[in-house]
Amino acid sequence: MSTNNDKNAGFVDWFRRSSPYIHAHRGKVFVLSFGGEALTDDGFANLIHDIALLNGLGIRLILVPGARPQIDNRLLARGAEMQIVNGLRVTDANALACVKEANGAVRVEIEALLSMGLANSPMAGVRIRVGSGNYVTAKPLGVIDGIDYQHTGEVRRVDAEALCALLASGSIALVPALGYSPTGEAFNLSAADVAGAVASAVGADKLIFLTEHKAADRRGKVISSMVPREVDRLLERRKRLPEDLSRVLHNAAAACRAGVNRVHILDRHHDGILLSELFTRDGAGTLVTAEPYESTRTARIDDVGGILELIAPMEASGTLVRRSRELLEPEIERFTVIERDGAVIACAALYPFIREGLAELACVAVHPDYRGAGRGDVLLAHIEQAARAQGIGALFVLSTRSAHWFRERGFDSAAVTRLPKRRRDLYNWQRGSKVFIKPL
Repeated sequence: MSTNNDKNAGFVDWFRRSSPYIHAHRGKVFVLSFGGEALTDDGFANLIHDIALLNGLGIRLILVPGARPQIDNRLLARGAEMQIVNGLRVTDANALACVKEANGAVRVEIEALLSMGLANSPMAGVRIRVGSGNYVTAKPLGVIDGIDYQHTGEVRRVDAEALCALLASGSIALVPALGYSPTGEAFNLSAADVAGAVASAVGADKLIFLTEHKAADRRGKVISSMVPREVDRLLERRKRLPEDLSRVLHNAAAACRAGVNRVHILDRHHDGILLSELFTRDGAGTLVTAEPYESTRTARIDDVGGILELIAPMEASGTLVRRSRELLEPEIERFTVIERDGAVIACAALYPFIREGLAELACVAVHPDYRGAGRGDVLLAHIEQAARAQGIGALFVLSTRSAHWFRERGFDSAAVTRLPKRRRDLYNWQRGSKVFIKPL
């Protein structure tokens, strides 16, 4: 009798201590990602029960499942395989068919399990609606170092409005690791990349990764917490981390920098780890939290090195025209930068042509880890304000790779003849940049 009383007392004590977290999480948006390996595990039913419990507690959930083993099994059945180059999968037409089949099967299995309502089970009396769709717009990864990755893609845009509307209806959102282009093509995506992009786009309160490998130090002890700069150092030092864990860590840091306050990295092999992490004080995995400090300001001479480092990859790819330190230093006050924790993460420059009432917006760059959170728009607003203060009536920009971004922000295509004469004389016809103009 005393044993039962002790068990009850322990349960009551735990339940009472979890109540602050129950209240704190209600109505919040959590993005939960897990690999296809989880579906093949005997413990997957328990994970589904935990997901149903979170839903019942009023947490708004977006699930992003992977399907790698399911894809591999289908490739094996066809006597094919997916080539891996530099850690990236090359998705040819045969592989894409397997990707579609596998993701469809994963979706159906999750929906079926979430639809269970058997008596005498944790799902008894539960009615959960699940919605899925084409929420992710993707683009091809393209050709890198001579390798055409074909139907392997990367996230271009997330339909955050549609996802938020689905969550508001009380449904769980299910987002597979697939993306679609405006031309009707499908692309194979990384589930970790999709989860990070979705969390950033919807402004999720938490991004949770259930991983095959724990984030541990060299002694094998789980790292309890990190900030993005510590994640960067870990990835730099530990080149031999498992590829899936490395990708999760990268996305965790990027999501924090894009505005997601907390990212949890949990070893999925521990039954109940999701509940332990969310409803206990000490948690059970690795917590990555956002760095708080960020400001937008006019550049100073000591920012030159940071700007050069920021724009170097874009210069190498041909997206930006090369700028030397000797050219940049005397023009530094024309630059606006976004600084975060002492590092320059974005920049743009304004070159006025006062007599013509025009100004050039140039050298717009945002660090890859910080894209997708509106920092380009912050720079543009700052530059527009500075231009208006100088009596400028319109901005123009020359672009080779980012035409869609400027057009979406009110820039219209224009002829080279619209440029001020001094700028027109410097126009590089071989580069062939397109001209866009926006009235202020």
